[in-house]
Amino acid sequence: MMVSYQNETTGCIARPVVWTIAGSDSGGGAGIQADFATINDLNSHACTVITSITAQSSVAVDLVEPVSEQMLRQQLETLYTDLPPQAIKIGLLVDQQQIEVVAEWLKQERADYPDLVVVLDPVLIASSGDGLADSKGLDFAPLKGLIDVITPNFYELQQLSEFSFIKQSDIVTAARALSKSLACSVLAKGGDNPEFVDSQHATDLLVCHQVEHCSENHNNAEFWFASERVDTKNNHGTGCTLSSAIAAVSAHGYTILDAVAIAKAYLSKGLTQSYQLGKGPGILARTGWPQNIDCFPIITSTEPELVASKPAKGFKALDTDLDVYPVVGNVELIEALLKAGCTTVQLRLKAEDLNDKESEWLETQIIKAIELGNQYNAQVFINDHWELALKHNAFGIHLGQEDVIGVDLQAIADADIALGLSSHGTFEALLAYQLQPSYLAIGHIFPTTTKDMPSLPQGLVKLHQNTQLFKGHVPLVTIGGINKSNLLDTKSTGVDSIAVVRAITQAESPQNAFRELKVMWLEGV
Repeated sequence: MMVSYQNETTGCIARPVVWTIAGSDSGGGAGIQADFATINDLNSHACTVITSITAQSSVAVDLVEPVSEQMLRQQLETLYTDLPPQAIKIGLLVDQQQIEVVAEWLKQERADYPDLVVVLDPVLIASSGDGLADSKGLDFAPLKGLIDVITPNFYELQQLSEFSFIKQSDIVTAARALSKSLACSVLAKGGDNPEFVDSQHATDLLVCHQVEHCSENHNNAEFWFASERVDTKNNHGTGCTLSSAIAAVSAHGYTILDAVAIAKAYLSKGLTQSYQLGKGPGILARTGWPQNIDCFPIITSTEPELVASKPAKGFKALDTDLDVYPVVGNVELIEALLKAGCTTVQLRLKAEDLNDKESEWLETQIIKAIELGNQYNAQVFINDHWELALKHNAFGIHLGQEDVIGVDLQAIADADIALGLSSHGTFEALLAYQLQPSYLAIGHIFPTTTKDMPSLPQGLVKLHQNTQLFKGHVPLVTIGGINKSNLLDTKSTGVDSIAVVRAITQAESPQNAFRELKVMWLEGV
């Protein structure tokens, strides 16, 4: 049985088992050695399946010797009986026979564990320029449907897709073709080819393939991840580090989109603190889970209309802290809560396919909610219905990640209206943060029946990690299944405030429930 990656009782990180199937770098900068250091550095436990021994330094690869087929098989089988993985990074496979062996083994194990995340870094050439595998003869087709993401650099992408790059759109075409041929996501790394994208940034392209390991909101989407280019020659093992970081982060339950963003930040930090030992390129530092927002990439899309742009004028700042932030479905309850001392509340009315009469009712409810906010000098946010909120000059608007596309954000900013944005995971939080909203909502934390969610519960560990990343840069509120029993654990993560739904709306006395939650939040008891 696979071990749980997270202990929700203690809120502590359990170290998931992550395998690296790769070659040994005797110089210690890449391959198994780089993978091992990276995986352990990212709160996971690294196990190794060695495919080859290399006589390698920082300047040359003098000899590559594959292990026997029997040894490769035995490593896989022996490890699996005691230390089954939650994620696997595959690096150097020296010949076609090794590809066949790994594919055969994966086919059997993925049938038992479909949630196993597999990252393939198709190592074809060393940083020094020396060949590591019989690259011209390798066919990764046996791995089709068995891997979740492949991470070729531009040279490898051209070779695997049989495309030649003349312009930036050729990269997209090639990545799409490779994604289709191997039935997986493709992360095309651009650090080695600045002329195709941006000389100031190391820009990678992610073509998403599977909803399970991306996000329901971004299935089959394509995103550019642009990290500021670090001026250093100490870049030995960057591909190994990036791919093993994606595997390690995925093992903690993050989607591929989240894992790519976090791994890119990890790589950037490692490059800034890299060091040289030999005569050739030096190696990356291992700097732990990234918590510096400046290290994270800027995210754009191959289809610009699918990623909202930050307006020239910023959004209205909050007048007061959110603290305990009720989300309710009727105006009468808003009035009752404001009378009970509530200073921030959200009106969430889902109103798809309304007829004319119902549309009039919806606008009337929104007008009443805004008037109540003015009467009680409170921050009343309107969920979803931004045009009506804009029309009637609401204090604030709250939008889900899937709802922000196509919204006139400039008009909202110009009207001096606050904007709150939802997120489900680190990737979506970064997208929202790029817009500099009035607050960022992180959810859902615990299981909730309030609405159908596009993702699994984030849990306290992820909440803590994202809080450390964004705290001080934007007000943070968390939502999803929060009540009296878990409020103090939620507060211990350092998040600025909590949004509550059922704990208030389903209480016998919503006013008393709000007061009790408020006291617990402010006093921590």
